[in-house]
Amino acid sequence: MRWIESNVIAPRYRFWTRANVGEVLSEPTSPLGWDAVWEGATVAGWRDLFVRRLGMQEHELDERRAEMIGVFGGYAYMGAGFFRVWAGRTPGMTPTDFDNIYFDNHPDVPPYEFEDWHTNPHTTEVMNAYIAWATGDMDNSDLEADRVESLELRARRPDFASMSDAALVGSLLALRPLFRRMFFQHINQSIAASFGPGMIAGVCASIGHPEWGFRLLTGYGTVDSAAPSYAMWDLSRIVRSSAVLTSAFDAGVSGLLDRLGSSSDADAQRFVAGFADFIAEFGSRGSNEWDLAAEVWEVRPETVLASIDRMRMAPDTDDPRAETASREADRLAVADRVRAALADDAVAIATFDVGLANASTFIPGRERAKTSIIRVIHEGRMAMRELGGRFVERGWIDQRSDIFLLFVDELESAAAGNPPNRDELRARREHHERLRRLEPPYIIVGEMPPVDTWPEKGRRPVEPMRPGDVIHGVVGCPGVAEGRARVILRADDPRGLEPGEILVAPATDPSWTPLFVPAAAVVVDIGALLSHSIIVSRELGIPCVPSALDASRRIPDGARIRVDGEAGTVTLLELP
Repeated sequence: MRWIESNVIAPRYRFWTRANVGEVLSEPTSPLGWDAVWEGATVAGWRDLFVRRLGMQEHELDERRAEMIGVFGGYAYMGAGFFRVWAGRTPGMTPTDFDNIYFDNHPDVPPYEFEDWHTNPHTTEVMNAYIAWATGDMDNSDLEADRVESLELRARRPDFASMSDAALVGSLLALRPLFRRMFFQHINQSIAASFGPGMIAGVCASIGHPEWGFRLLTGYGTVDSAAPSYAMWDLSRIVRSSAVLTSAFDAGVSGLLDRLGSSSDADAQRFVAGFADFIAEFGSRGSNEWDLAAEVWEVRPETVLASIDRMRMAPDTDDPRAETASREADRLAVADRVRAALADDAVAIATFDVGLANASTFIPGRERAKTSIIRVIHEGRMAMRELGGRFVERGWIDQRSDIFLLFVDELESAAAGNPPNRDELRARREHHERLRRLEPPYIIVGEMPPVDTWPEKGRRPVEPMRPGDVIHGVVGCPGVAEGRARVILRADDPRGLEPGEILVAPATDPSWTPLFVPAAAVVVDIGALLSHSIIVSRELGIPCVPSALDASRRIPDGARIRVDGEAGTVTLLELP
């Protein structure tokens, strides 16, 4: 059976991990999603950035699938071995710094072993110039141009139903240069965003207040990943203030839009119109949104309605914008305190201010770049869903989503009138479903364990926490919260989370953002310095501990726990 080709692990880059990329592609990718969006497009954009701006040389990276990212058993992996080498060449960084950002004290991380070729003066020279841009000029005009282009693409969406099969396929493939260029920008913003927090942390540590560093990375108010939560909150207030809408939501979200659409009630019509605007703006977001096959919010609006259903229970005082404003005020006050402590050190003040400027520019910039490319990917998704519907009507495939099991050459052949092999697609669908049930290794060193040796998700033995036990993660967002743990494994099932409970999840992406609003704190199994859970928690002002290994399996649902975001700890206080 044809499937996505796994990487061959080269001796040069032997260390691979699901860290970070596990938030980007949380599930095994679909063949069409990998072939059309990643292979030769976003992966190429990633390679372009490292060669053109970050100092790696052409011969050091595979032309087809550069070693920043790989695929093993259908799951995407980050090339940790590559990033260790690059970090060692970057002024002010070491391979150990890279490990600390992504792994903390993970027991399976292999020790770094230096080789002569790891040193390359060319990379170091180029990175000096890049750091000067990221901490000096900080020109981000290209970022805004990408945002405008993505919005215009969405606004000009053609009538897919009137297009030929070949035109639909052509519309997807025509987006590949955009995928490449916009992913270049996304990684560019991500790399640039790593310098400011380090500068801020160093200054705060020098004056004896390392804890202030995290408070200085909150409350920007312009982080795109948090924007859907604000919009959902506004819709939840319409529901909360209306007896008609409250009754409609009480009856369940299944069929809700149809019921409201046929209602003559003014509140119902207001909500329907507002919801349509929400989908137009944010419909590209959702679980596993980087994959073409993902059932994002425009495809499954019920997931948004379920989140609004949870939010409507919260009082008006829980408005997330108010907390963001409070965090912004705290950030500005702490910055003044740092400058006061550095009153006699002009150089340190200058360093501090540069760090603040970098963080406030590139942390929101990273999220904006992601929003732009996700919006573009979604246009390709919707074109393919139209084509998938046609193939179902012709009896060529069993269900609309089967179109994402095709590779690009097979898609082009089908658009030319050649029905795909249904038995082959059924085998691929079964294989994909099997992969989704498996737990891929978090770390691979040297050789990938055969897929048939991977445990099923939830079957790997872990030791449940007992009262007094502590899980040590990394510092995400400061603050302390106590409450009932609500363990949620999928973002599209928020029904169990009540206001004031603590969200415990295996990983988060933007589809989880609405669940952060009612939560008192967030605990995530994996995550790093600029992971989604940290960025959104800092905007919403709730304690967050990422990289809390196996927390979603060790913490019993309903247990009472304490989350200390400043210490990076999760303590079990009482069993359910």
